[in-house]
Amino acid sequence: MAEAIIKGVLDAGLCKAKTLLASDCSENRLKTLHKSYKIETTGSNREAVRAAELIILGVKPNVVDSVLAEIRSELGEKLLISVAAGVPLARLATGLARESQIIRAMPNAPAKVQAGATVLALGKRVDDTHLKRALQIFDAIGKTWVLEETLLDAVTGLSGSSPAFVFVMIEALADGGVKAGLPRKIAQALAAQTVFGAAKMVNETGEHPARLKDFVASPGGTTISGIHALETGNIRAAFINAVEAATKRSKELGKT
Repeated sequence: MAEAIIKGVLDAGLCKAKTLLASDCSENRLKTLHKSYKIETTGSNREAVRAAELIILGVKPNVVDSVLAEIRSELGEKLLISVAAGVPLARLATGLARESQIIRAMPNAPAKVQAGATVLALGKRVDDTHLKRALQIFDAIGKTWVLEETLLDAVTGLSGSSPAFVFVMIEALADGGVKAGLPRKIAQALAAQTVFGAAKMVNETGEHPARLKDFVASPGGTTISGIHALETGNIRAAFINAVEAATKRSKELGKT
């Protein structure tokens, strides 16, 4: 996810490559980032934080506490944005041993192609200037919303997990096309483009999905016959249950 953010802010012209400093424990990873984006790199987290005006924490949840302990003496009054999955604001504040300016961000996988959905939860000391900077960053990799942290488990269940649900849907639609006689490559391309186009219609028209569905489904036609088959398979409940199950699991993981 950190690399998606690097690519997004550079492509959006929010900063120049020479002003970005990435830290990682892997020398090979740092070499790859420098080669790909011409950014500065270091193997020292403390050095990176010391030199930065804004810090994005993109580490695995199991090393968050040790990284925070390492950098807290260098953080000062700088804004820290965490994209560490499942790590709440309270844990971040505890790790820094102070009430710092912290934003918790929950982006999703399509951020890698600058089509992500990100939700921000704001710490107590975050002001409008901090929020504006965070919105600029995450708007560069998709769309951004601000919600209370208590809703982030539901966000994880929906936008965090549902890209995988949609991938399954695209695969299944393509399988249907293959069964109907289409070449596999064409079937997958048609399925993916159709899902993309349908989502774009929802976003750009502002119409309720049900109205758009009714627009496509002519009386006695092919589409309503297909919808009937989907309803027979209880597709709505399947998607609702999937989001509910992912949300429940997110809550369980947050307690560990």
